[in-house]
Amino acid sequence: MSDEAEMLANRIAYIDQLRALYRKERLAGLFLILTGFMLVMPSWNNPAWPHAAILAGYGLIAGGWVTFIYVIWRRTAWRRANPFDPKA
Repeated sequence: MSDEAEMLANRIAYIDQLRALYRKERLAGLFLILTGFMLVMPSWNNPAWPHAAILAGYGLIAGGWVTFIYVIWRRTAWRRANPFDPKA
């Protein structure tokens, strides 16, 4: 029973480490998307909203999604390089 509990503890630690990878980058991507949305949203009701602000907003949204895709790619690469090994 102790061996099974130890394996479960190791698996939980592995999953926690995987979740913690690139946390700052994920938050930065979310911040970029939300900031871009806040720049684009006023243009829906105000046709005089500056075109440069709209373009900057869409650029920030795209940058946030690129950041998210990068994080997913890097975490997947880490997961493949460090598979969970219960015997380790």
